[in-house]
Amino acid sequence: MTDWGQLYRDNVRAVAALAADLDEERLGRTVPATPAWTVRDVYAHLAGGPADAVSGRMEGAPGPEWTARHVGERQAVPLADLVAEMQANAGAVAATTVDNPRPALVWDISVHHADLHEALDLGRLPDPLWSPVLEAIAPRMLGEEYDTIDVPAYELYRGFFSRRSRTQMRAWGTPLGDERLDGLCIFGPREDDQPIPA
Repeated sequence: MTDWGQLYRDNVRAVAALAADLDEERLGRTVPATPAWTVRDVYAHLAGGPADAVSGRMEGAPGPEWTARHVGERQAVPLADLVAEMQANAGAVAATTVDNPRPALVWDISVHHADLHEALDLGRLPDPLWSPVLEAIAPRMLGEEYDTIDVPAYELYRGFFSRRSRTQMRAWGTPLGDERLDGLCIFGPREDDQPIPA
């Protein structure tokens, strides 16, 4: 059984380490997976979402008004402070994952961590930071088909979280039709191709 709290802490640790290497140019890069956000904005979300959850400030969650509010509130906050806020709430977030089969904040940091890797040309996120999420979600999304389709695990993980375009998902060459592929995308299908790590 996955220790979701540990997976959350591991992603927080890695995202914090990544921040140490980011200059202003890289912080200002648009993140293709979330084109309304820069790298800095993703850090603001990774600090703000958990802070809101811990404090019970969840009006509108997980919708765009909720995320826009906590990202907007942190526009002028230095990156080091965003990282510190994220780290300060890691224990409280980890505590919420006990006996939780769908720990949204754990899945959220894993997905956005992969977004950062792709936006910054850092290659694929290391397997231990995302594969437990795939193992939890794939049987729910695909049922018995999970054992029969031949798609690289990382690509399937990204597709489930609407991080691959319709064209990219069709290129998998599965027997799944367009409607079925669209239905796999938790946040709906997308048309814009995404960077695929080598």
